[in-house]
Amino acid sequence: MEFDESRKNDREYVLEAVRQQGSLLDYVSDELKDDKDVVMEAINQDGNSLEFASDRLKNDKETVLASVKKVGWTVCYASDILKSDKDVIMEGVKIDGQELYFASPDLRDNFDIVYEAVKNKGLILKYASKKLRANKEIVKVAIENDKRAVEYISDKNLLEDEEIKQILE
Repeated sequence: MEFDESRKNDREYVLEAVRQQGSLLDYVSDELKDDKDVVMEAINQDGNSLEFASDRLKNDKETVLASVKKVGWTVCYASDILKSDKDVIMEGVKIDGQELYFASPDLRDNFDIVYEAVKNKGLILKYASKKLRANKEIVKVAIENDKRAVEYISDKNLLEDEEIKQILE
């Protein structure tokens, strides 16, 4: 669809445009980038559209979750407050463990979040807290997913554990 920039303030035109191609949100007025209905329509069509939303809506949990549930990596566009929100980060790491990278330090120390992240991307163990990089259960899941995660174990005594040895063989 060709976007008519002279209509970037026309709410009805913009709504129809983003329903067809969510990424057109990039071309709309700042006022409409802050209109939750417009942004949600864009995200429903293309989860990546969160990138173009206003800062206010990047701090709106419902808006961010709608995007992250579709495209986990868009958590990178969330406000710092929402990068500290367990629900938001959990949705991201369920899709792609890489999203642990964007999580707050507190959530990098949250067992459930880290477990979910390393379950689908073992190497992301690198971004877990030192405490969780020494947790046998977390380490076991990480190296089952990707043996290269062994280099991020913070307690090298785990390398002597029989279960861990068996996974690494």
